[in-house]
Amino acid sequence: MTDPADDQSDQPNPGNDGVVDRRGGLDRRDFEPASTTNLERRRGPGRRLTDFIKTAEEGEMNREQYSFLLAIEAFKRVNGKNFPSWTDVLEVVRKLGYRKTMASEINLGTRSQDWTEHPDAPSNVTKEASGEVE
Repeated sequence: MTDPADDQSDQPNPGNDGVVDRRGGLDRRDFEPASTTNLERRRGPGRRLTDFIKTAEEGEMNREQYSFLLAIEAFKRVNGKNFPSWTDVLEVVRKLGYRKTMASEINLGTRSQDWTEHPDAPSNVTKEASGEVE
């Protein structure tokens, strides 16, 4: 049995120099996404970052962003979790007082139903908040 590495010759192999030229293919920027969710952050000509995102990426947070960061850090410390699940993140968001009071600006397709709730609705993330008694 021969080792393919031993069969290398000193002759250059035209067309197989290890470089891949992707410029000849289709450009992903020429195509619209299959479903627009309103979550796309990729920018194109004429699309600039919002001040909300720009200041946070530059290290300056507004009060809302800073409160969220502190709440997540407190949750991680109290519960001994370095990587909270999405359910944990939603729990923190609801305990911060956020409620679904407006129609969604995100298009999630037909798999999800949109809803709203009263602004002073309980968080329903703990037994006390949901009105359950043991």
